[in-house]
Amino acid sequence: MQHSDAPLWRQPVNYGAIGATKADDLLEYPPQGFRPFEQRSRVGHGDARWDYAWQATLSWQVQRGSGFEVELADAPPHIGEGTYTPVTFDTAGIPVTGAMKSSEGETVFGPDGQRFIAPGDTVVLVSRIGPKEFRSPSRVIYVVDEPNRKGFAYGTLPGHPLAGEEAFIVERTPDGSVWLTVRTFSRPANVRWRLLTPLLRMQQKRMVGRYLRSLSGPMA
Repeated sequence: MQHSDAPLWRQPVNYGAIGATKADDLLEYPPQGFRPFEQRSRVGHGDARWDYAWQATLSWQVQRGSGFEVELADAPPHIGEGTYTPVTFDTAGIPVTGAMKSSEGETVFGPDGQRFIAPGDTVVLVSRIGPKEFRSPSRVIYVVDEPNRKGFAYGTLPGHPLAGEEAFIVERTPDGSVWLTVRTFSRPANVRWRLLTPLLRMQQKRMVGRYLRSLSGPMA
């Protein structure tokens, strides 16, 4: 049972299919009652664009560059320290150290001096339409940290207009091209928001366009 007065970091996500954005067949077989969506677009080419794109993705710069304010929720240190990012392996079966950790296992910080996103991080994404403020509490469900594929997914918390999950995965292909895939499944969080379903869908697609432009534009 969810308690509205509990700290945000303790509140559970408001949907059941946690991690389903990883499923290969998400678009064909989404969680019952949810609508899936995926868009994959090329955002540039070369090492500089790759470094810029994955670092921006894993430090909330995609959201900030798309017009959101990102409020990181306070949580006890052990919440972040106890999270786990799966180990990946090369073709010889040797573990690969992700770029988000040094060879000594220490956290590497992003360009803005903040640590990169970790599973369990809780945020509020704040957007404004005219004088109206919309607050969307979210939690990082998983992080991908592979040599040529990086990103994360967040799930929605109570208070978010939608229920579901959204993943942002940056990939570098063998020809040096850099791609961003945005993958979601969602539905209105409650009856109130269900009445605004067309508006929510329109805003969701508009934001995906902004995400893509934030990574394909000039590199800061």
